[in-house]
Amino acid sequence: MLLALAAAPVLLPDALAAGPASLRVQVVDERGVPVRDAVVELRSNKGHTGPIRFPWKMGMAQKNREFTPGTLIVAKGSTVAFPNLDNVRHSIYSFSKPARFEIELYGRDQTRTQGFAVAGSVKLGCNIHDEMRGYIRVTDTPYAAKTDTNGYVTLTGMPGGGASLTVWHPALRAPGNESKSPITINGGSQTHKLRVAMR
Repeated sequence: MLLALAAAPVLLPDALAAGPASLRVQVVDERGVPVRDAVVELRSNKGHTGPIRFPWKMGMAQKNREFTPGTLIVAKGSTVAFPNLDNVRHSIYSFSKPARFEIELYGRDQTRTQGFAVAGSVKLGCNIHDEMRGYIRVTDTPYAAKTDTNGYVTLTGMPGGGASLTVWHPALRAPGNESKSPITINGGSQTHKLRVAMR
């Protein structure tokens, strides 16, 4: 559940407001501690058409018996590569509603792929190593990114007007581990601080 919107938009002077919109968000927990690797998504009420491309690779490796990165954002319809960089064999499975699948055991320097056609959150596991957990956040907006170690993320290039802001994290205490709130994009630069409840 989103507990508070702690800061109002900060707007640039009108002369600069016509430039590309930029939204800087900081996500913190109930104690004010920054939340790392939270996925922040902005959806314009005007909708979005055209392909969605992100600058990072559509890949999640298995290395040191961990999924790397632990959370990966991909566009709806993407195919993700899962290279095994360990000396042991791994499998991958998910029981999540957006993508239920199982990839059988495969070894070092081998790669398997999986498509993600439905937006939502996909929790991954390995049948051999129960401690391994990974997350694929499948999104239908190009305005999405993960927070850094200080809880910050910057989204750019979105159209002005009404929109909704979604924060997702596997430890967020809310239905579906996500919280949504309305926002208005006014052009220029804006800053928001979002306080969320974590487990």
